[in-house]
Amino acid sequence: MRIEKFKFGEADGKDVDGFVLRNANGLSATLIGYGARMTAFNLPGRDGTPADIVLGFDDIESYVATNTYFGATCGRYGNRIRNGRFEIDGQQFQVDRNEGSNHLHGGRNGFDRKVWDSSADESANTVRFIMTSPDGEEGFPGTVQLSTTYRLSDDNVLTIRMRGTTDAPTLLNAVHHTYWNLAGQGAGDVRNQELTLFSDFYTPVDDELITTGEVLSVAGTAFDFRSAKPIGKDIDTLNDVGTGNLVGGGYDHNWCLNGVGRGLHPCARVVDPKSGRGFELHTNEPGVQFYTGGYLDEKVIGKRSKPYCRFAGYTFETQRFPNSPNFAHFPSSVLYPGEDYDHQMVFRFFNV
Repeated sequence: MRIEKFKFGEADGKDVDGFVLRNANGLSATLIGYGARMTAFNLPGRDGTPADIVLGFDDIESYVATNTYFGATCGRYGNRIRNGRFEIDGQQFQVDRNEGSNHLHGGRNGFDRKVWDSSADESANTVRFIMTSPDGEEGFPGTVQLSTTYRLSDDNVLTIRMRGTTDAPTLLNAVHHTYWNLAGQGAGDVRNQELTLFSDFYTPVDDELITTGEVLSVAGTAFDFRSAKPIGKDIDTLNDVGTGNLVGGGYDHNWCLNGVGRGLHPCARVVDPKSGRGFELHTNEPGVQFYTGGYLDEKVIGKRSKPYCRFAGYTFETQRFPNSPNFAHFPSSVLYPGEDYDHQMVFRFFNV
């Protein structure tokens, strides 16, 4: 199927390439080279009506100005590192502290702020973005080569694959940061959409949203999504259980996924009962950060001039656990020369 290519704009004095992937069933994904990000995804509902179910903006200037990470590939280290400090093989490193005293999503000039090179393969219906992160960027050691590839198939599967190598020991924990709203971007909040998370445990956080090192059972807590329930069912109780809620509240926590060690395993299933749209997500990563957009508000104007709101969308950031470099019992995010970082996300879309 033909892949549409266009110019989305300019950033850092470079053209930002855009692409549209389509399949035979009316699904489409719009991608741009700024942050190797997804800016739109169109999915029909049970009545055949399509909707763009991804939050984002209409122009490059808005993406450059935002700190929301809409649709981006984030890194080198997605999520948070306490005080931006960690050790690899006895050597201490200090990286950018861009969220208070802590590091978040690669720093002020992380992967989401780069204009990636791009190429398309129509025979496979894929778009591939590549970039180089030099030694010392944002304080991280080693030169990293990273690619993010998107593929849309006729069985309504979107595959996102992030692959990387390094020439010196470093951290690599890239995350994909699309915000989803199955009712359609700008359609209001997502609290009535129904979620299943394939996880028996989660990692509590402190008041700076940094993991404490504990791994606790979800049983009997607001974090129990082992059976499908509305996202908003227990969301208002979070401020009462000491789970690290800054202004805005909601979920912004890591779940420890079941089935780790067997390649791709189930991560999440989410359905919008009203439209019938849904998807299942599989990954090969051990954790997922589920974030409900509690810090969004009407000042964020999305596509087609639609103002967003609190809980306007949610992310599933498959990952190594947050602050993993500082807890030996968390899955390692260290990458050594000769190793291949290979992070996979497989979304299967459906109607109910």
